[in-house]
Amino acid sequence: MSALSLFDLSGRIALVTGASRGIGARLARGLAEAGADVAVTARNVAALSETVRAIEALGRRALAIAHDAAEVEAAAAVVERIEAALGPLDILVVNAGIEEVRPSVAVDRALWEKIQGVNLEGAFFAMQAAARRWLACGRRGAIVAIASLTSFVGVPTAAPYTASKSGLLGLVRALSTEWSPHGIRVNAIAPGYFRTALTEPFFEDSAWQARMLAKIPMGRFGMLDDLVGACIFLASDAAAYVTGQCLAVDGGYLAAI
Repeated sequence: MSALSLFDLSGRIALVTGASRGIGARLARGLAEAGADVAVTARNVAALSETVRAIEALGRRALAIAHDAAEVEAAAAVVERIEAALGPLDILVVNAGIEEVRPSVAVDRALWEKIQGVNLEGAFFAMQAAARRWLACGRRGAIVAIASLTSFVGVPTAAPYTASKSGLLGLVRALSTEWSPHGIRVNAIAPGYFRTALTEPFFEDSAWQARMLAKIPMGRFGMLDDLVGACIFLASDAAAYVTGQCLAVDGGYLAAI
């Protein structure tokens, strides 16, 4: 087997949650570029049309499914629908996430539960739904969770989000130890500062941008293409002996703290 073939995802079936835009949309297309057929989810199925077109333009099969990550009871049905339409799932990328910038003293229970419901509970039950199928069938699988710099460091006005992403990294570590003996690898990517709809409130502040750039050794913010290789690596046979890890794609931010 050649080194390059280790990254080939031909014949694999992947699911990317929260794939209507931003990181999720780019990772879905990236997996298709590596050869995978890709199912994508979002709360509004119409919002997935551009992602689906991009996947199909690469000659790969695509499936759009309307699913709110907070509706954890429906996670198993999503996996079953993918299996019926495309075949057994091989790769799960847990990307769906929400954020609302608010001073911590102004955070109420509704906001707290809303963010945890998507970012942490939704992530867990998506991973559980995939793992149940793999364990029942004796199949191997790869899970890539999209964590955050806040899985490692604190960010003002983002306490609920920070808690959810710290918890997500804890889940990656716990589930990897439980499921890796059965051939299910669980890893994470922690993106640095990328300009997306989720982070736009921060980027609107020019003073914040200047402060952040001063902390990034590479001297620039991330571009969505910067995340694709990391995702393909963790989803592929190139990472066959990698589990329970979080790869920071952050231009050196964490290393420079």
